[in-house]
Amino acid sequence: MRSTPVIRPGFHPLSIGLMVLGFVFAWPLGLAMLAYMIWGDRMQVFFEGVRDGYRNSRLAAEMRRGFGGGFAGGPFASTGNAAFDAYRAAELERLEAERRRLDDERREFEAYMSHLRRARDQEEFDRFKAERAARRMRDGDPTRV
Repeated sequence: MRSTPVIRPGFHPLSIGLMVLGFVFAWPLGLAMLAYMIWGDRMQVFFEGVRDGYRNSRLAAEMRRGFGGGFAGGPFASTGNAAFDAYRAAELERLEAERRRLDDERREFEAYMSHLRRARDQEEFDRFKAERAARRMRDGDPTRV
């Protein structure tokens, strides 16, 4: 199970502090942190696509099958019992389908949480605008709302 990263993409106090420290000690680290802050969400989507592409690739399928039993004594080697090998293959496929389902649920949950964060940010911004407008009206400057 994956946990939420401590350093999220975006301009947060911890991210900004790490970026400044990166520029102070070694400018490429600061530049890398700045890139992560700006494009971090898209990088996560990109790397998930790369990972999913590998999982669906022919190489990954061959690794799961064990290259036709070519690894003698390895975890994918044939036991010599066709019934057990068929059972094991079916169970591994079932577990792989369950893993894919859980990955889909995780992606849906992350999208949901991202939506909630955006909604909370919008609510806080709207509250700020309303308070600022009320303060300006109270101070007698209705032209700058």
